[in-house]
Amino acid sequence: MKHKFLGYRCSLCGEEYLHEEVIYVCPQDGGNLDIIYDFDALKKTLSIESLLTSREESIWRYLALLPLGTGLEEPTAITHVGWTPIYSPARLKQVFDVSDFWVKDESCNPTASFKDRASAVVVSRAKEIKADVVVTASTGNAGAALAGMAAAADHKAVIFAPRSAPPAKIAQLLIYNATVLLVDGSYDQAFDLSIDAAEEFGWYCRNTGYNPFTLEGKKTAALEIWEQLLYPGSLKDPLHIFVSVGDGNIISGLHKGFKDLLELGWLEMMPRIYGVQSEGSAAVANTFLAGDENIIPVSANTRADSISVDLPRDGVRAVRAARQTGGKYITVSDEEIMTAIPELGQVGVFAEPAGAAAYAGYKKALIQSIVNHDAPALVLNTGSGLKDVNAAMASVKPAPVIEPTLRAIEKALNKI
Repeated sequence: MKHKFLGYRCSLCGEEYLHEEVIYVCPQDGGNLDIIYDFDALKKTLSIESLLTSREESIWRYLALLPLGTGLEEPTAITHVGWTPIYSPARLKQVFDVSDFWVKDESCNPTASFKDRASAVVVSRAKEIKADVVVTASTGNAGAALAGMAAAADHKAVIFAPRSAPPAKIAQLLIYNATVLLVDGSYDQAFDLSIDAAEEFGWYCRNTGYNPFTLEGKKTAALEIWEQLLYPGSLKDPLHIFVSVGDGNIISGLHKGFKDLLELGWLEMMPRIYGVQSEGSAAVANTFLAGDENIIPVSANTRADSISVDLPRDGVRAVRAARQTGGKYITVSDEEIMTAIPELGQVGVFAEPAGAAAYAGYKKALIQSIVNHDAPALVLNTGSGLKDVNAAMASVKPAPVIEPTLRAIEKALNKI
């Protein structure tokens, strides 16, 4: 099938570009670029039936809806990115007194986070345009995802990470044989440095909220939610989706995926998307609550390192994702995030702080009657708790140390 990727449209000024005219952001105002498809042509060549009968259980089942050339034998060597499970935990439904509640667990991805989706697409794009090196800035997950996808595709990757990133995340980067440079500064400083390096050395930059292909990778989660849960009109009311927000690219990607489905005529009701931010890193939430699109940087300070961002690079589209779908922004404290980690663990989902933040936001939305108990809802866990073991251990009581006797067992159990 002929590819239907036409070009780009600036999310701020609306200027359109052919795909060979730009690479990253709008040259006029620096706005994030949305990829444009020929949906009229897609409607003639792509059917729901052909998608639903696909035996490909990864993001590549949606290759026709991605801006990559067709005819690729295998976009990356790792094909099991995406198609992550959706659970409906009975225990939490009983606790919340709700009937329709789901958790989509992105920790099942190859490097254990949502970011594999974007990195798989970007590495495939790099191979397509014959870019030898891909670079990114990351607090850990995006870097690990890029390193893993690049390793699988026998591609070179360079990762800039703040030296404060959790050791488990840095370990992934090194194990995947990426070139890792720890920056003695913040994520935002690492972000700016990676862009400078890409320009200086001719590397292809994967940065979130900068490379338009990242959004396309992340939209695949929306396509999965539609296929796994919404088609064909399974819900009578709009689905309420809760997702943690840092740079804003994941929530923007979800929005883009659902908008693409609307353009195809395959989506009956647009879900309502709720962004959840830590109180210590709430630049997007502040903008949403102010009623405008003027993103004002903050001095981020939160235990949820994956969403700790001073200046969100995809903030405007992140604000629109909630506003245009009838959703909202919710802020949660680090204490609420840490409490959420073991609560998800009790139903078999081990979430890192950023993933638990989305669940904490859903709880708060119920308590504050932002969302009704009869509203169908889905929480997106964006990453594994193994990414930040120190945070996981801090969220629970330490295990007792006992002598190797039955008496010691009885004594310990009596204290629990």
